[in-house]
Amino acid sequence: MTENSCVILKKENRVLTITLNRPNALNAFNDDQYDAAANALSSSATDDNIAVVIITGAGRAFTAGQDLDEMSTPRQHNDGKRHGFHYFIDTLANFPKPIIAAVNGMGVGIGLTMLPHCDFVFISEAARLKAPFSTLGVTVEAGNSFLLPERVGWANAAHILYSAEWIDADKAVEIGLAWKKTRAEQLIPEAEKLATLIAAMPITSLVHTKNLVLAPRLDAIKAARKRETAAFVELVGAPANREAIQAFKEKRPANFTNLPEQ
Repeated sequence: MTENSCVILKKENRVLTITLNRPNALNAFNDDQYDAAANALSSSATDDNIAVVIITGAGRAFTAGQDLDEMSTPRQHNDGKRHGFHYFIDTLANFPKPIIAAVNGMGVGIGLTMLPHCDFVFISEAARLKAPFSTLGVTVEAGNSFLLPERVGWANAAHILYSAEWIDADKAVEIGLAWKKTRAEQLIPEAEKLATLIAAMPITSLVHTKNLVLAPRLDAIKAARKRETAAFVELVGAPANREAIQAFKEKRPANFTNLPEQ
């Protein structure tokens, strides 16, 4: 097992478990955590000793989404390498081997939108999911303007994205966002049981099969993400987004009425 400040990596039985490891921040993603998770995925994509990946969270959260402090003051990188959200989502969306998400606690923002990129989603009975984009004055991310309606149906996707309400484990399974609900103490054992079963198969067979399943939708995901990025750039820093972040810092409800002109 290896560990850094952002992720814990465990390799066993041809299964890599990536544990998001910022528990004091409810595993909210900053650039370092995005990069560490993406690097782990990228390395395991070509590792002949890894057949399946499990992603879970340390502590009581899966991930609370984007670190809002970093969102308000984005980091600048000058090393010529890819970083952050887009690096992580690109790597996740194109990952050639089976991925299992084990949602141990709350999943907010990216904690929800990463799930349609996973082949299986186990969810703890105590976990809840939320897409808070409308409450932040922004919009959907990670190709989910395409993936979410495909996964859960139009009305369920619209409810998730427009209302920003919490989705409990039962609802997540009912609408197909999650595959199986477990007791909290059984979450990782159940995910590992399936991962070990799949990991016993030939990796070449798994890779070819996933490639064939993914192929029809990769272009659609890419196009959706391009549209989402353009909309996100337009909305970040606009009055509604500024009000949402200020309200978060001041620990008060956001007020989106009578905002100044864009």
